[in-house]
Amino acid sequence: MPRSPTPKTKTRTKSSPSKSSLTWKDETEIIGLEFALVPPINAAIYPQYSTGLHAWFLNCVRNVDPELSAYLHDGESEKPFTISLLDGEIVSSGMQIQLSSDRIYHWCVTGLSQRITNWMRDWVNNLPSHLELNHVPLKIESCRIIHPATTYSQLLNRENIGGTVSLEFLSPTSFRRKKHHFPLPLPFNLFQSYLRRWNDFSNLAVEADDFLNWIDEQVIINRHQISSQKVLAGKKGAVTGFTGAVELGLTRTASQNPHYYRLFYALANFAPYCGTGHKTTFGLGQTRLGWSSKLVRDVPDVESVLAKRIEDLTEIFTLQRKRQGGERASEIAVKWGTILARREMGDSLMQISTDTGIPYETVKTYVKLARKALKQQD
Repeated sequence: MPRSPTPKTKTRTKSSPSKSSLTWKDETEIIGLEFALVPPINAAIYPQYSTGLHAWFLNCVRNVDPELSAYLHDGESEKPFTISLLDGEIVSSGMQIQLSSDRIYHWCVTGLSQRITNWMRDWVNNLPSHLELNHVPLKIESCRIIHPATTYSQLLNRENIGGTVSLEFLSPTSFRRKKHHFPLPLPFNLFQSYLRRWNDFSNLAVEADDFLNWIDEQVIINRHQISSQKVLAGKKGAVTGFTGAVELGLTRTASQNPHYYRLFYALANFAPYCGTGHKTTFGLGQTRLGWSSKLVRDVPDVESVLAKRIEDLTEIFTLQRKRQGGERASEIAVKWGTILARREMGDSLMQISTDTGIPYETVKTYVKLARKALKQQD
């Protein structure tokens, strides 16, 4: 999803992706793949379709390696993968968004640890013929490597480092700060995000506070062009995120700390693999190196409307439950807001249950309680 380029004419490849010969070395720790997907017919899917992409990917893992799937789904550490949203012509269609059968849509998946990249190598050479999304079988036309196979050590020891760094944020990007969303590409937040994943997966961990203080002192924003958008986020809730580009430079004294100087460039080159900010396993925070004068990806109208409704309802329910306090009250407010907003827009209870991972009977109860609470507000 990310960017909305000029529509691409559909061209079909002659060979099946299941017979591809993509390969990389056993020691590979990081890689990025891009899939070309084609709808068989014009099809409408729900705005929060990233949950379907997320679930389909984890199901592929579970079919081969249930233990790895459980880790990816339930592990409390950083997730060693990202997925993008669909990149292509996506428009609103009533309460859903429309995919066109005469377009190719691109979808990216990255791996951030040796275990997941080794699994991905076998996966891409035995792909199913279709990606099932909201009962729409998107044909997998092809798969290619979009971010080269590499290791953390190779990123850290790259030659020809120096100069400015430009980052493009292709899908809405946001950070968590003081329990709120923070939609600005400040260097501290950017590199805290990258370092967190680097420290979790690289075996080259760096003391975070000292490095981030160095970032605060040595990194300069030369220019930026960003725009904020309100979008859906994962299985529940909405966030305000930014898209666009930022160019970063270093002060003249930055190279006096050669390790941090080199790490700065390593993390910048890591960004396209790991994404930026939170919800990167649900398509947010997709990042590329470079600069574009064109702000990327307009959110379909229906997604913006739904995201705004979720936020408004969540605020109402949060204020009502404020006297109860605690994280539990906030979590319930988000769940009620998400479920009621989607129900208002026509989603079935079963679909909401499937997407959010909340039991059907609980979803049914939450809808009733949320409606009752909303009436009390009126």
